[in-house]
Amino acid sequence: MADIEQYYMKPPGSCFWVAVLDGNVVGIVAARAHEEDNTVELLRMSVDSRFRGKGIAKALGRKVLEFAVVHNYSAVVLGTTAVKVAAHKLYESLGFRHMGASDHYVLPGMTLSLAERLFFQVRYHRYRLQLREE
Repeated sequence: MADIEQYYMKPPGSCFWVAVLDGNVVGIVAARAHEEDNTVELLRMSVDSRFRGKGIAKALGRKVLEFAVVHNYSAVVLGTTAVKVAAHKLYESLGFRHMGASDHYVLPGMTLSLAERLFFQVRYHRYRLQLREE
């Protein structure tokens, strides 16, 4: 997130949206294209905890879906380590299908000690919304 413009606005097929309420940023979401399989990835969706439950995340998610349709992508994909049931329900309400989960997820570039591998386990969930067949 250090350089939003470089990672989410300059690359072709990428975009970044900000939800603003009364002059304050209350939510964000990004999209990044994966040209090799004609998909766009929904990234960095986040809503300020004080404004959750007001439809902001759903509106941001719909922006990414609109972007994907306008730019003729075949699907929107996302991955999440979210443990909150509400996040998973949101993705499903937008039309995403749960494609599976991986245990023992480690962030790219990160290494874990033996103790961390034994006690720190993260599940990584993958979702996909097929817009059209290739």
